[in-house]
Amino acid sequence: MALVSSSSSSISGSLLSNSVSTQDFTAPQIGSFRPLDRPLVPSTVTTSSRRRCTVKPIFAEPKRNESMVPLAAASTLISSASEVVEKVEIDEDYGKLAKDLENASPLEIMDRALAKFGNDIAIAFSGAEDVALIEYARLTGRPFRVFSLDTGRLNAETYRYFDAVEKHYGIRIEYMFPDSVEVQALVRSKGLFSFYEDGHQECCRVRKVRPLRRALKGLRAWITGQRKDQSPGTRAEVPVVQVDPVFEGLDGGVGSLVKWNPVANMDGGAIWNLLRTMDVPVNELHSKGYVSIGCEPCTRPVLPWQHEREGRWWWEDAKAKECGLHKGNIKNENSAHVNGVNGNGASTQNSNIGSTSSQADIFDAQNIVSLTRAGVENLIKLENRREPWIVVLYAPWCPFCQAMESSYVELAEKLEGSGVKVGKFRADGDQKTFAQQELQLGSFPTILFFPKNSSKPIKYPSEKRDADSLIAFINALR
Repeated sequence: MALVSSSSSSISGSLLSNSVSTQDFTAPQIGSFRPLDRPLVPSTVTTSSRRRCTVKPIFAEPKRNESMVPLAAASTLISSASEVVEKVEIDEDYGKLAKDLENASPLEIMDRALAKFGNDIAIAFSGAEDVALIEYARLTGRPFRVFSLDTGRLNAETYRYFDAVEKHYGIRIEYMFPDSVEVQALVRSKGLFSFYEDGHQECCRVRKVRPLRRALKGLRAWITGQRKDQSPGTRAEVPVVQVDPVFEGLDGGVGSLVKWNPVANMDGGAIWNLLRTMDVPVNELHSKGYVSIGCEPCTRPVLPWQHEREGRWWWEDAKAKECGLHKGNIKNENSAHVNGVNGNGASTQNSNIGSTSSQADIFDAQNIVSLTRAGVENLIKLENRREPWIVVLYAPWCPFCQAMESSYVELAEKLEGSGVKVGKFRADGDQKTFAQQELQLGSFPTILFFPKNSSKPIKYPSEKRDADSLIAFINALR
């Protein structure tokens, strides 16, 4: 998936130096802005009834090992007498809004999303039938942005399709790329096709989830092509709008990003009727038996009687076929409310319900130490530690803990060899009372730093849980 914007520049995986002008580049390349030949203002001129859109570049990737906080790329604010953007109410009840819009048409939902968030929202386009989102956005007559994730392993047909869509709608898609150093490390250590042996999650985390996280950090809302009929195990309850349970937006913290799913209630047949009726370009892979389209090694055609998601990661469990972009769809048999979270992303009463021993664990990485209660008690007692520690108190069922999993793994990777130990302590169930009394646990996740020369742990005060923010916290105290 990728974030795309009309009349916007393509954004690479790493930040440009402040001293370099984007006009010094003559061709698009990783790590640079691609200059456009279109003005970054709403155009009053239309070509073949296709309206060009104003786009504000998404956050570029922070420089490795230099910047602790992602820097924003230059932005252009849409302002026009004919396009008045509704003021966003941060505390709006999106659970109620989802119910109000449950029977609304996709066009009405799209219009509502674009009107509410203006230039702070973008459509995620994967190169498949979610081109319907771009068509609906065009039909609203409002400016819109589009982005996409270029994993480096897409089919040639998909790249040609991106170009066709840009030309058809007169837009520029904002492409996000994976970190080249991370990809290189993964391939050198595990090979090009390790996902066939140990699952697709690690590769997707490097090539898709982290680039998406960078992109969403520059937005307050995003639009996806999720549908309830796409995946029986993970998408059957997708609402038309929700507080994103996994990613953070521009303002940071829980509830800072809103996720719109305008076609959630449509089925595949209705999507294709729209594409044919409106003469929308489609990926040529569809004519070769592909329905759900992702990376080339992980996607294959399906037979007429097979479900579309059977063509994705076909060697894995059919009930968990998500790459991490929509990880919030995967949940325990207990409802989100039972697990201590309501539909609006806010915490309900603290409870041990949902902390079952059968829940799959998280934060599993070779360089993250799993601490027992005895281990944590020893950390508390030590007044002179040989090394400082950072420890997350978590519950595997907690969606906010799940949301920070990849950033915490990234933190452990960046701190390896630095002299700072990275640990985790499961603090739900029988350990919850202990964690509340001795470890300052208020809600999940709670992050503690144990300095070398102090017995008292220091609680991380922010809800910004990306790796760079955590490193800044550590550097200020070590």
